[in-house]
Amino acid sequence: MLINLTELFALDGKEKTYTPDIEMKVYHGPNGDYEVAAAKPVVLRIMNLGGKKLEVEGKAGLTLIVPCDRCLTPVPVALEFDIIRAIDLSESGGESVEDLDEQPYVDGYNLDVDQLVCDELILNLPMKVLCSENCKGICNRCGTNLNHETCDCDIRPTDPRMAVIQDIFKQFKEV
Repeated sequence: MLINLTELFALDGKEKTYTPDIEMKVYHGPNGDYEVAAAKPVVLRIMNLGGKKLEVEGKAGLTLIVPCDRCLTPVPVALEFDIIRAIDLSESGGESVEDLDEQPYVDGYNLDVDQLVCDELILNLPMKVLCSENCKGICNRCGTNLNHETCDCDIRPTDPRMAVIQDIFKQFKEV
C-alpha cells in the first residue's frame, strides 16, 4: 500500500495516523520466501518535522510460515515489532540516488508500507526457528524426518582417513 506524503507538507508539525493493511502475501527475505499467514493492519504515525523531513513511528504484526531449521517442517512464527524511521525528502537528485539503498520504501512523495515492513522484518526475524525444542531433525543420509520415524542408516562416524578403504569394500559388496 502506498501512502502519499504530500498532504503532510502543508504545515510544520502536522501529524497524521494511518492504519494501512499489509498487502504482501509472500515475504521475500534474504534466506528464502516465506508465506504471510496472517497480518494485522500497520499503525503508522507520520509527523512533519519541517524542511521536508518526516518522522515515522508505528507498530506492525504478522505471522510468517518459516521452515524449521532442523527438520524443515513449516512453523508459524508470530512477529510484533515497532517501526521508527526518519525520512529526509529535501536531498538533491544525486544525494537521493546515493541514499536510495537506505530508503527503498520511499518513491518520490509516496511511502510504500509493504517495503517498509519488509525492511523491518529483516531486523526482527529470529536467528533460528525450531518446531520444538527437542526437534531431532532429518537424517543426513536418507532425509527421513527423525521426529516421525527412524531410519536404518549407518550413523557411525567414519574416519576420513579410512574413506579409500571403505570405497574398496563398497565395490566388493556391489559385485
